[in-house]
Amino acid sequence: MVSIKDIAKECNVSVATVSKALNDQSDISDATKEKVKKAAKKLGYMTNVSARALKTNRTYNLGILFADERAGLGHEYFSKILESFQREAERFGYDITFINHAIAGKKTTYLKHVEYRNLDGIVIMTADFEDPEILELAQSGHPVVAVDYVLDGCAAVLSDNSRGLDEIVHYLHRMGHRKIAFIHGDPTFVTQERIGSFRGACIRLGIDIPENYVLAGHYHDIEDCRIKTAQLLELPDPPTAIIFPDDYSYIGGMEEITSRGLNIPNDISAVGYDGINMAKIMGLTTYEQNTQELGQLAVRKLLQLINEPELPPERVIVSGRMLEGKSVNQVKE
Repeated sequence: MVSIKDIAKECNVSVATVSKALNDQSDISDATKEKVKKAAKKLGYMTNVSARALKTNRTYNLGILFADERAGLGHEYFSKILESFQREAERFGYDITFINHAIAGKKTTYLKHVEYRNLDGIVIMTADFEDPEILELAQSGHPVVAVDYVLDGCAAVLSDNSRGLDEIVHYLHRMGHRKIAFIHGDPTFVTQERIGSFRGACIRLGIDIPENYVLAGHYHDIEDCRIKTAQLLELPDPPTAIIFPDDYSYIGGMEEITSRGLNIPNDISAVGYDGINMAKIMGLTTYEQNTQELGQLAVRKLLQLINEPELPPERVIVSGRMLEGKSVNQVKE
């Protein structure tokens, strides 16, 4: 096995210099650090994790909590955030561990799992944020970053859902639509932001939205979205455009619309949310969330809290962008 001594010999420097370079200490020049790290890579050197943990009181392991069976890793939005999070964590030399309810086959709490694994920090990507176990973890004093939710005492990385719905409504308004329906998702923090933004944008633009144009649905649920779309189409005065809870759920709405012999966008326009690959292939007009930046910022914010635990929790908001597809038509006023 390659040791620090082997690297020191290769670079013609002391063992102490190699150690400082590998740990990015400030009293070593960048040129020396680069030289040492290149030699370490060339020789196949691997850090002894146990020894590093004893020396630094860190495990270089970050915990990820996915506790929502409906969304979770089956949802491209969350899986892409996770992919970005993992790449960024690895770039800083960290591994990731999924937090669950079991240790060696025995049931336990999230907090006990975190402490058993001695994780340096935790990111909560999806969960029931009113669950007492989640609140216990958030208030435990461990570095915690929540994604798309504001937890008291915790840092948060948030997709700008208010801006997202505002941009969608303004886009549909520019395209001449005044009868706009909104099928929103489950009652969550994200949903509340989207509903508030939808109503606010309509008021500012002078668009009158009947109560039966706003329907409660579920995220990532094709069949539920089909049913809600049917309800809208059967209204005496149906909408000319429907905003769907997410791109995947739109499939149900599309199936219901086409099953009635109607055409998208000639008979009714449709807008999704998330900007997943499927939406782009289908030509769906949608709002793309910046999953890459969300994952990267979650790592950086978490590492900042690990390195500077006295910092107050901060909220970081990440904007997305409209993607114009072929599912919205121009309506003459």
